[in-house]
Amino acid sequence: MAATAVDADVIVVGAGPTGLMLAGELCLGGANVVVVERLTEPTGQSRGLGFTARAMEVFDARGLLPGFGQGESVETSPMGHFGGSVFDYTVLPDAHFGARGIPQSVTERVLEDWAADRGADIRRGWEFVTLDDDCLTGDSVHLTVRDPQGVQQHLHAHWLVGCDGGSSRVRAAAGFAFPGRDATRGMYLADVSGVELRHRPLGERTANGMVMAAPLSEGVDRIIVCPDGTPAHERERTVSFDEVAQAWQHITGEDISGGTADWVSSFTDATRQASQYRRGRVFLAGDAAHIHLPAGGQGLSAGVQDAFNLGWKLAAVIRGDHGPELLDTYHEERHAAGRRLLMNTQAQGTVYLGGAESAPLRELFGELIRHDDVKRHLAGMVSHVDIRYDLGEDDAHPLTGRRMPPRQFTSGDGPVSVAQLLRSGRALLLDLADDAHVRREAREWHGRVLVATVTAADADGTAAGATAVLVRPDGYVAWAGSPADADLKGLRAALERWLGPAGSPAQAGRTAA
Repeated sequence: MAATAVDADVIVVGAGPTGLMLAGELCLGGANVVVVERLTEPTGQSRGLGFTARAMEVFDARGLLPGFGQGESVETSPMGHFGGSVFDYTVLPDAHFGARGIPQSVTERVLEDWAADRGADIRRGWEFVTLDDDCLTGDSVHLTVRDPQGVQQHLHAHWLVGCDGGSSRVRAAAGFAFPGRDATRGMYLADVSGVELRHRPLGERTANGMVMAAPLSEGVDRIIVCPDGTPAHERERTVSFDEVAQAWQHITGEDISGGTADWVSSFTDATRQASQYRRGRVFLAGDAAHIHLPAGGQGLSAGVQDAFNLGWKLAAVIRGDHGPELLDTYHEERHAAGRRLLMNTQAQGTVYLGGAESAPLRELFGELIRHDDVKRHLAGMVSHVDIRYDLGEDDAHPLTGRRMPPRQFTSGDGPVSVAQLLRSGRALLLDLADDAHVRREAREWHGRVLVATVTAADADGTAAGATAVLVRPDGYVAWAGSPADADLKGLRAALERWLGPAGSPAQAGRTAA
């Protein structure tokens, strides 16, 4: 029987930040991508108002930061909090509380333009309906969608990725388990104009709950309202501004009912994570894989990092550079990162949103946060710059598994940053000692790794004693060593593990796996 013709290498369901980031990454890696999105137009809603320090590094590695600000500059905030305990995040090198004041609508526009420019076929008004049963065992994925005219269509691809949010239909259709904790409370957010609000950018607690307020634009404030004792409700249910205003007055004593809201929404503290991020030819990313209290604005950033991790790996398998075993590392790495994310957001919710019973915890956190070691630990956790993937090497260099710090180097062509060297989407081999042996090892992976002979622009120990560093396309260090590694076996093993067998890949394997 003839194989079914495919419409794309990969179909991505959902055109939020995660789905768009993934589509761009896949296209950068040479894959053919279709994105289907239920909404006919972007919502234009602000929703998330920024992203973490690590997400900024991700965007910088693809040259996207100018779209968010003036030139290469994006406004960041050195001050942040963990569970309401405020501290200066710059206690950790490269860390801050993240990019501030960037509406999610802007993030989506930047990512959609980038993905489309690289060839992603973004189909708005196309709604995912169902999935054929053979998606876990067959050689392709068959799904039914409803087009903008309401007509059911059938699409076929080698791979499918659900980036369709916390109520993911892809997750349900593919049979992913989604264990966790049900919501215990309901909360609100809104963009309000026509009232004067005292700014509370990092939140303020009263006896009746917690509120936040920060300027969004001229005359418009973003408010978050977390009343104590409000029962859980359906995730993201429709609410009225009157309901939000009543909750605000209950907590603060202030009447904002005379204002108007550009939009209002609700959320909960439900916490769940898919047991697997991959089943056969189906993957989950972003909120489809994990939902949690939006403490510290980490959700969008975690989804972008899911996409950044999966994109280059899936593209490498599609090109035939690598076997399908590479794809198992997506779950191994990102599930562990997601589990830690859920832990830290639950902890923040318990400390900051708990009632009188949490008062001792708040007092304890206030004491602990005075210690620099605690500040560094929490700053690394919430900024996501402390993630270390377990690459299974017992004697690994201290950099292995961590993201390469965003430092400046000097090359024969002048100053260059790690982010600039990663923009092609290839792996990066930093030759820090002008070592011909290092460069020779990488020759057989020509086209898959960029070799850069550079020197550190400062002496801050960026490479932790290594004179050569292999950086994966997602910015994480796969190997680091020095001349003591005489035969550089470790480098060759890392090149094979992450970039596939040496030599030119067989293009016949482009749709293998």
